[in-house]
Amino acid sequence: MNAPRPLAVVTGASSGIGYELAREAADHGHDLLIAAEEQAIHAAAARLDAHAQEVRAVRTDLATRAGVESLVREVRALRRPPSTVMLNAGIGHGGAFLETDLADLTRVIDLNISSTVHLSRCLLEDLTAQGAGRLLITSSVAARIPGPYHAVYNASKAFLRSFGLALRDELRGTGVTVTVLMPGPTDTRFFVRAGLLNTRLGRSRKDDPALVARQAYEALADGRAQVVAGSLHTRAQELAGHALPSRAKAAVHRRLAEPGGSRSHL
Repeated sequence: MNAPRPLAVVTGASSGIGYELAREAADHGHDLLIAAEEQAIHAAAARLDAHAQEVRAVRTDLATRAGVESLVREVRALRRPPSTVMLNAGIGHGGAFLETDLADLTRVIDLNISSTVHLSRCLLEDLTAQGAGRLLITSSVAARIPGPYHAVYNASKAFLRSFGLALRDELRGTGVTVTVLMPGPTDTRFFVRAGLLNTRLGRSRKDDPALVARQAYEALADGRAQVVAGSLHTRAQELAGHALPSRAKAAVHRRLAEPGGSRSHL
């Protein structure tokens, strides 16, 4: 009898990095359970059928507690614990903090932070119970940068990086590893949804999500703690940023994220 294929759970998988992470998992022998809020998650599942033997799509709003609990029920209803979990769902919202609706800011926190903590708490129980597994948490190179005009988003990504690295240390000896993904600007719908197209950051060069996902999956499979994924340009910029004090990083970010910034190319 053939051994069952491992199961990968991927959130934020309707497009962009999440879709490409799901494709990487499928190409490496996983069946898939993919989730997103958008109706497009079903079209993504149809495209992924060419890569995986079994793909299940779940449309749910992970910015709500009910949406997270719905996804957990869907995973456990399969009665086959996942071997790989990729928590990639996230949003941003650009603009001046005092000019942004509180509801928009709290939704960033609810999706980026609260849902990741909630899903990690539930699904890590399944991974540790079987004594093996891989968890990927998508943070960002923005995690290291104070983010004027994107303050809540950058702070949420700093939380995710710290959270993932802390979990990794706690889980030593369990057979479960945690990897933090830190992409730079990537060619996805993120910048449209976050309202950043009128900024230098929104108009800057962006990495291929397939490249980011490939590097992320390799790091996950190797059990590495974190990976700055993307082009050489992105990785060099992130490395160079280590030498800058926080005040200088904030000033650079302000120029990039301030609405209506100069159209000079980066």
